[in-house]
Amino acid sequence: MTSRYHEVYESWKRDAESFWAQAAADIDWSRPWDKVFDADAGVYGRWFAGAECNTAHNCLDRHVAAGRGDQAALIYDSPVTGAKQTYTYSELTDAVATLAAVLRKHGVEKGDRVIVYMPMIPEAAIGMLACARIGAIHSVVFGGFAARELATRIDDSTPKLILSASCGIEPGRIVKYKPLLDEAIDLSAHKPSACIVHQREMETADLIAGRDFDWADETAAASAAGDRADCVPVAATDPLYILYTSGTTGQPKGVVRDTGGHMVALKWTMDAVYDVRPGEVFWAASDVGWVVGHSYIVYAPLLHGCATVLFEGKPVGTPDAGTFWRVIAEHDVAALFTAPTAFRAIKKEDPDGSLIGKYDLSSLRTLFLAGERADPDTIQWAERMLNVPVIDHWWQTETGWPIAANPVGLGSLPVKYGSPTVPMPGYDMAILDEAQAPVAAGEMGAICIKLPLPPGCFPTLWQNDERFRDSYLAEFPGYYSTSDAGYRDEDGYLYIMARTDDIINVAGHRLSTGGMEEVLASHPDVAECAVIGIADQMKGQVPAGFVVLKSGVGRSIEEVEREIVLLVREKIGPVAAFKIVVTVGRLPKTRSGKILRKTMRSIADGETYTVPATIDDPAILDEISLALSERGVAKAG
Repeated sequence: MTSRYHEVYESWKRDAESFWAQAAADIDWSRPWDKVFDADAGVYGRWFAGAECNTAHNCLDRHVAAGRGDQAALIYDSPVTGAKQTYTYSELTDAVATLAAVLRKHGVEKGDRVIVYMPMIPEAAIGMLACARIGAIHSVVFGGFAARELATRIDDSTPKLILSASCGIEPGRIVKYKPLLDEAIDLSAHKPSACIVHQREMETADLIAGRDFDWADETAAASAAGDRADCVPVAATDPLYILYTSGTTGQPKGVVRDTGGHMVALKWTMDAVYDVRPGEVFWAASDVGWVVGHSYIVYAPLLHGCATVLFEGKPVGTPDAGTFWRVIAEHDVAALFTAPTAFRAIKKEDPDGSLIGKYDLSSLRTLFLAGERADPDTIQWAERMLNVPVIDHWWQTETGWPIAANPVGLGSLPVKYGSPTVPMPGYDMAILDEAQAPVAAGEMGAICIKLPLPPGCFPTLWQNDERFRDSYLAEFPGYYSTSDAGYRDEDGYLYIMARTDDIINVAGHRLSTGGMEEVLASHPDVAECAVIGIADQMKGQVPAGFVVLKSGVGRSIEEVEREIVLLVREKIGPVAAFKIVVTVGRLPKTRSGKILRKTMRSIADGETYTVPATIDDPAILDEISLALSERGVAKAG
């Protein structure tokens, strides 16, 4: 199939407003827009000004009205509890409308905020959609987040109500949420008027009389009374949700997602980027606490009329490295979207893919990767093992949908390993130097997007336009700064090499840690890796590589480390000054799988650091410190 990408991208460049107006025809509007784009509204302009709509209606009610109420909408699969449940569109609509009525009974109105502090269970998605139904603004906080971090989000978003659960389930342990929630409310200056708590059978939480209410009791009473909330039209420019960026310290940054443009952009991507059709099963193996979970577990698949999988498990250990293949086979998944770190974990546990052969994966057409840089070795391993196209694509919490991708629905472009391919319509990319001037093809610079950002991207931060400007728009006037560094080749393909603070300066040479990681990952014994720059008195900085080896490596660690040093010298050259390789059992990551390179750098340089609130296991930081000390890296400790 010849790709239509260039034709479609050029049609957007010629007339952006007509392009997005045409895409908006796939959404139901209760009132049409006055302007497709109002350049005078907001910080840099607003999309679909004057229009009114409702996200829950577009995700649920319209599909039921179209006669598709008996089709599967939400598939819950929990290998940690053994529970499975499928909601049809009619059943999910009923559950959402009933909970929305409960919220309304507790005083939640259009524009009020509701925090959702939940594990990966159907009630989390139902809670988000119930807020959208009545025009309330939800803010999902990753379940099990520390009390102090939850308290900062309570104080910033000032919710009227909190939706929570008694516990989350991790492999081998129960995480009690209610004590964390109670402590957060004690710590916060703002006090919500009520908490509705879903009691899981593994843990019954103690409820505080007058403030806490049992989810099952509340929804059962509303259902018995026939109390259902109708969809409330809101302005297209009204917020749908606030999502706080991971790793926040001090005052959190609340990314705002508006209602109308968000629906238009996400609906467009399901066909053009992901090439899935209504009625098919789409699985984003993420968490609703992250932007991927918002966009591609809850909203985009339901807007498109797909069935979406909500998975409460891990890529390995629940029970083994074959759990993804079981879910695909059991639920006929057409497209899987996950983080590269998930596949690196699977590759480490099952390097030969022996578990794949146990399952029928004939339904799977495509694998999409995003969230961390997808190294070519991981992509090629997945291609060999699954025999399907593996699509790396790149986007951010702030954008809410892909900035760059290989748009399968428009016809795939040739793959270049290491590149997420090309910008999507809406994104006018520029690679700029420190003087704000464009650089030549192949040269490294700051990756920026010319304003205005397209529909679906954040228009500002929650109640903080000034911080929005300072954080994202001030460095390169007229552009949004992605804080990523990279380059564009002669064919227009983007290469995202590192966060801008991961570009290291070795004796005056600006080098990309991402480029070095690509080399490390190509070594046949390396399962995962990270490269950081550590302070050096002579050279300013020198690179240090951390590697996790695959299971069953039959050679000494010292031999593998020597080979890695020689490989970097061969592929990048002596200029990299690459001599330090540290083999570790695991790398510190956020719960969404991002490697905490900045924290690792602080440990190596002996700097004071704060343990990130999003870290999966804080004990790993001590392991990194010990490994550095054993290698004689002077400042580690």
